[in-house]
Amino acid sequence: MVHCNDSGLGRDSELSPGIKSTYETLMSNDTVIRGLDFMMADDERTLNDQIAICEIPAPTFDERVRGRYYMERLSELDLDCVEMDSAGNVFGLLEGSADGPKLLVAAHLDTVFPEGTDVKVACKHQMYCAPGIGDNSRGLASLLSVIRGFTETHVKPVGNVIFCGNVGEEGLGDLAGVKALFRNNTDIDGFIAVDGLGSRDIVYLATGSRRYEVTYRGPGGHSFGAFGVPSAIHAMGRAIGKIADLKTPTNPKVTFTVGMVSGGTSVNSIAAEATMLIDMRANATGGLSEFEAKALEAIELAKDEENARWQSDSITVHVKLIGDRPAGSQATDSVIVQAAYASIQALGNTPNLEGPHSTDANVPIALGIPAICLGGGGRGGNAHSPDEWYENVDAYLGPQSIFLTILGLVGVEGVCDPILPQRGR
Repeated sequence: MVHCNDSGLGRDSELSPGIKSTYETLMSNDTVIRGLDFMMADDERTLNDQIAICEIPAPTFDERVRGRYYMERLSELDLDCVEMDSAGNVFGLLEGSADGPKLLVAAHLDTVFPEGTDVKVACKHQMYCAPGIGDNSRGLASLLSVIRGFTETHVKPVGNVIFCGNVGEEGLGDLAGVKALFRNNTDIDGFIAVDGLGSRDIVYLATGSRRYEVTYRGPGGHSFGAFGVPSAIHAMGRAIGKIADLKTPTNPKVTFTVGMVSGGTSVNSIAAEATMLIDMRANATGGLSEFEAKALEAIELAKDEENARWQSDSITVHVKLIGDRPAGSQATDSVIVQAAYASIQALGNTPNLEGPHSTDANVPIALGIPAICLGGGGRGGNAHSPDEWYENVDAYLGPQSIFLTILGLVGVEGVCDPILPQRGR
């Protein structure tokens, strides 16, 4: 983690004069202050939303029930053009008062937990426990509070704001929802992902990943009677050993793991098929590509060596790309980073500029579109585990910081102009 004092934005004087002026204007406006006060008063309702959302199962690739529920909630808040797209994303428009930038604000609908997981929320001593209670039920609930802040106080943005619950953020979802949003909408000028907890962290750098499913196949046979036939598992083992020995740089950081393996028929069978899943990550596209090439070479070489061992050509290998999350970066003096930083400071907190992460913001960052990821507030732990927990401590600060960041970026009618540039329009 890179803390704010090491980031080049550690002191208030290092915010640009224009950003400082914008946020001084916003924080002196009575309507904006009413919006912030509303979100503090809305805290209990937001928690109730969070619990209700958590108790609707939403495994990656099966988010539609939660998606339809969230679409109904967006409709109740009087957003325009509320719909579900072909990918399963749900969204609605808060229309601006004038020609201004278009900002997409999204929280992912899916969880890492499979169908059948018990997602009933239990409360013990003000601690709320359930799979997905924080990631990302909190983010989805916080967005609803932000929207209510606009509608209840009649704060009118200059630019357009699209509020979205998106699919496919977790695991093999491969950011499918956000990829579809940016593929189908080329006029988005900025993006905020709302994911998880806390109200001080700003993710503005993107860790990329490439994931492969690798399957070795051969004739198989009895371990004694067919001895001498090459083994799919042995070939895969050779590949795993070669990949494990590959060296990686520390800067930019590159990581890898063979995360899952499967195959074989029985203890006394020569395996006819074996499969492994590989995850490779890096903070820079070049480093990821270089390691990927070495790993793919090792996979092919392992096949050749297993065949050569038994003077055969019967082992084959099939390599399938199952995940592609782009890496990317942007400067700390980017308008969207500074807007979030100024918003968190304006609420009396010290912002943290985080190191690279893999979030929905990866996609726009890689496209050169200003993008960040912010937390939805509160605190918790054990994310991605059945023992996930959440405490509703100062949780309203999440919606407040998101609200203020939006206002600075898209502007407020009669108060301040947008600071987010429009791209090529």
